[in-house]
Amino acid sequence: MNEIPVLGRPALRRLVVRGLTAGAAALVVLPTVTAVALTGIDLVKRRGRKQRPAQRPGTFHVEAGESSVSIFTSGEELFEAMIAAIDDARESVKLETYIWKGDETGQRFMDAVNRAAERGVRVWISYDGFANLVVSPRFYRQFHPAVQVYRMPAFTRPYWRGIVRHTGFNHSKILVVDHEVGFVGGYNIGDDYAHHWRDTHVRQVGPAVWGLDHSIATVWNAGHAPEERMEWHTPDSWNQAVTVASNLPIQLVYPVRRVYLEAIERARDHIYINTPYFIPDQQILEALKDAARRGVDVQVMLPKDSNHVVADWVSRGFYAEMLEAGITVLLYRASMIHAKTATVDGEWGTVGTANIDRLSLGYNYETNLSVVGAEFAARMEEIFRADAAHCDVVTSPRWEDRHGIARVVETLLVPLRPLL
Repeated sequence: MNEIPVLGRPALRRLVVRGLTAGAAALVVLPTVTAVALTGIDLVKRRGRKQRPAQRPGTFHVEAGESSVSIFTSGEELFEAMIAAIDDARESVKLETYIWKGDETGQRFMDAVNRAAERGVRVWISYDGFANLVVSPRFYRQFHPAVQVYRMPAFTRPYWRGIVRHTGFNHSKILVVDHEVGFVGGYNIGDDYAHHWRDTHVRQVGPAVWGLDHSIATVWNAGHAPEERMEWHTPDSWNQAVTVASNLPIQLVYPVRRVYLEAIERARDHIYINTPYFIPDQQILEALKDAARRGVDVQVMLPKDSNHVVADWVSRGFYAEMLEAGITVLLYRASMIHAKTATVDGEWGTVGTANIDRLSLGYNYETNLSVVGAEFAARMEEIFRADAAHCDVVTSPRWEDRHGIARVVETLLVPLRPLL
């Protein structure tokens, strides 16, 4: 009989370390390779594909407490309203966006803010450096000399002052004019968003504008010296019908996630959520599943094919669990749907910039506006139903019968969930 060699402690330690290292490498390499492969295949599939005009459920105007709220589902109508507001500005224009393309639509906004500056309006512009790396720097050199511009750095932030405080992307899309009119929602600035994407944005006139104003000022002031600080106005009212929640990593504040959790946990009848990227943390997912189990009609609408194929595949890894809990999954097929909205029980609704994913809820600068009011919720549900007419419903039998390779890809991408 051959003796089995007994490993000494150093040899055993080396064996364990090698095994752990190999396992860690696999956790990094396999998901990364899978993501790169999916992205390459998606680029080939999209080549030559014609973009279709986005569906437009309509534009709606409601009153909520002391506020007037307009809901836009057309980028063309929204951008006309935003540029008109800039052209009517008397004192100040504050524009913060994630993406600002150097195309025809982007040029229209450039011309509008420059016109405002020329007539003596104080203009502040903030945009994210990382999101606009592909936009020619020549485009941004067109700003009028009086326009104050903050390109939030992509790679040169002061990480040494605190990793968490200085790593979030500026994903908000806000316009505030004269501290009186505010816009917020999912629309970035560009031709594709105006014509081909289905999104939702709101204009608000009333006390809640101060929350949008404060959100922009906080980001600006964190990146500037005291003498360059942006002022903001306190509200005239404590009206609670319309509120603003802003994720501000510089302050270690992330209220949007809490707003979603509280709304889900309060639901008695139905929850309708629209998000372009659904990669929830465990608490958000469990809250939705618990709501469905207690009889709430939970419906989550996602793009059938978004602009981020990896995010689509990571999202699909949650479908089986959602369907088992009784959650309805709707896949919007008409175009890319980028709306970030939710409505609960016909009483509450939110529109904003935050996706239901880890980046938005616990990492990025985000801003959502919420309204308590039956009229606003009714219009949001009307929009949801109009969009649902262009959706495929994912059913349990069909999903369980999906190809085995799809299951393997979903499993390989699980380690990416905390990063998306």
